[in-house]
Parts: sequence; structure tokens; C-alpha cells
Amino acid sequence: MVSTRRCSSSLALLLTAALLVALGMVATPATADAAPQWASPEQATVTPGVQMLTEGGQCTANFVFTDGDAVLLGYAAHCAGTGGATATNGCDAPTHPTGTQVEVEGASQPGTLVYSSWETMQQRGETDLDTCQLNDFALVELHPDDHDAVNPTLPFWGGPDGIATSSQPLDKLYTYGNSSLRLGIELLSPKEGYSLGQGGGGWSHVAYTVTPGIPGDSGSAVLDRDGRALGSLSTLAIAPLAGSNGVTDLALALEYANRHGGVDAELATGTQAFGGGLALPDLTAALTSG
Repeated sequence: MVSTRRCSSSLALLLTAALLVALGMVATPATADAAPQWASPEQATVTPGVQMLTEGGQCTANFVFTDGDAVLLGYAAHCAGTGGATATNGCDAPTHPTGTQVEVEGASQPGTLVYSSWETMQQRGETDLDTCQLNDFALVELHPDDHDAVNPTLPFWGGPDGIATSSQPLDKLYTYGNSSLRLGIELLSPKEGYSLGQGGGGWSHVAYTVTPGIPGDSGSAVLDRDGRALGSLSTLAIAPLAGSNGVTDLALALEYANRHGGVDAELATGTQAFGGGLALPDLTAALTSG
């Protein structure tokens, strides 16, 4: 009888332990996969379009990303560069390393540079010329204290509503810059214009916007005609297309980061849908219908 009771107790303990393990296995993924609790657009202080300062150099955040429990802001890799304005080849241009602190407008704590396409390409020994010249993308991890202050919606335009994979000549584009050279005049931040198509093996898009992106707008978000995240503003051209901007393709840049950069970042879509343009006509639609 004693032996029977002992066996029954042992069996009960084993069954209880198995049940607890099973419950734990069910509960853990649900917690890990839970969507972030974003601040409302009205209350958020950290959004696409905020200013980001790296060792004094000012750029503009493009989109919000998540990597597990981490919340990230994207900007241009050259924003952490230490070379001159002509040091644009990410495979040999000097740069601050990952781990560098980045001041983020609206955040209570500095963020941390956790991915730089420039650093990654140099460590890998990347040799493809288009990738070296045009892969200009970086990710800054926000301090956990600031997660509750974040909303991924692009100011003024709304979205992003997913990721674009291409642009065609005369497609409408939308962007939001925040250069300190504009002296805080918010009316000058939203811009719209047109794509002149893409090149460099798909790595770059050429954009003409009113007004053009200027120094300090580097890294800022560019949306396509449907409000999808197209890319990150990278360069201001003087010739041959004066006043145009080069835009790093987000789909390729994010794929490269996740494959080679030690991150697993996903774009966070806006909590408010893209609202479309207000002034310039959609030339592609007009030509198609005409």
C-alpha cells in the first residue's frame, strides 16, 4: 500500500510537471510575438522624422523597426560616418562603430547604433560596386525606457503601409525631412515629388521633390505612391540632375542587414493609414488614363 501511494504521488508530480511545461511552451511564444504597444500619434514623442545626432552630426529618422523586444529607428549609415562629404563609398569610408550612442529627439535616453551597412560591408569585404556605393542604411536601438513614447506613423502623410519593391519614372513620392537648417519650421518638412526611376542594380532611386532634401534630411523616409516604404534619403545631387536626391532602396537594404548584419529587423507599419498627396498631380495615373 505504501509502495502504491508513492507511485501514485510520483505519477501525479510527473503529470503536474508535464502540464506546467506544456503550459509554459504555449505561453512563451504568445508573449514573445505580442505586438508592441505603441503610443498614440498625438502623444508619441519618438516617430519617423525626428532628428538624430551622432557625435554632433544631425540626420533624420526614416522608419520604426522591431527586432524581438527591441525597437529601432532607421537612418543613413553615412550619418555615423567620420570622413568628409566626398567619403560616400561605404566599403572604405571611415565610420563610427556599432555601440556608438546616438541622441534621438523626443527620447529620454540616447539610442545605440546596432547596425551600419558601412561597417558590415567593410567587415565582410564587400566588393560589389553598386552595393558599396548605394547601400546606405543604419539602425539605432532605442532605450527600453522610451518604448512607450514611440509611434511608427510618418507625420503628415501617415503610413508606412508595407514595403515597396520598385519605382517607375514619374511615380509619385512622398518624404518627410527634418533638417536643422529649416530652423524648426514644420511646414517645410513634408515634401512630395516624383521618381525618375531606379538604378544601381535596384539599390537606388532618383527623386525630385518640392522642396529637395538638404543636409540634415539624410536618412529621412521616402514613401511610394501607395504609401509603402520605398527607401531612405541618401544624397543630394549637384550634377547631372541638380537638386535631385538619391534614395537607398529599403527592401534591399533591410534584406542585407538581416542577412549579414546580425539583426532580424522588421518594418513597423503606421497606426494611421497613408493619406496621399495634396498638391502635385499623379502623372503616372494621368498618362495611363489619357
